[in-house]
Amino acid sequence: MGRLMRYHVTISGTSFEVELGSDGTRVDGRPVSAELLSVAGTDVRSLLLDGASHRLVARRLGAGRWAVQTAGRRLEAEVLDERTRAIRDMAGARAGSQGSRPIRAPMPGLVVKVEVAEGDSVAEGQGVVIVEAMKMENELRAEGAGRVSRVLVTEGEAVEKDQVLIEMADPDGRAAGD
Repeated sequence: MGRLMRYHVTISGTSFEVELGSDGTRVDGRPVSAELLSVAGTDVRSLLLDGASHRLVARRLGAGRWAVQTAGRRLEAEVLDERTRAIRDMAGARAGSQGSRPIRAPMPGLVVKVEVAEGDSVAEGQGVVIVEAMKMENELRAEGAGRVSRVLVTEGEAVEKDQVLIEMADPDGRAAGD
């Protein structure tokens, strides 16, 4: 069997596992006939799925996030390869789910973009910093609603695994862990 690429796609809260391989495409383990073509120089795509043709517009919002318009509906999709999903899962497991937690680098890398500033309010799951590691961009997200108390990195800065990048405070202003 040839190289298999596996993606985790979430659209409107529903998740799918998409496998692309030399033997075809599978969605949640079910074989499908799929072909995606781009219209050169535009965000327009033509999707042929199990014999039905769909025209859509797909615009990248950020690392792994897309805005998709089709049949008069606008949807947001998140598309993660297995490696990126594992990194996010590791970062989330370390952070826990209670209250605001500092944003830490899941592995050594380079800060590509800081998406927040000190004093900003952030929602749970909101992207706060993008780190490039092993030639892949990874958007790190807030584990809970909070307020940015300190930004400790700048764009272009090299970071080490577990280094605190963004310090967070609870929405009422108390530092995380107080």
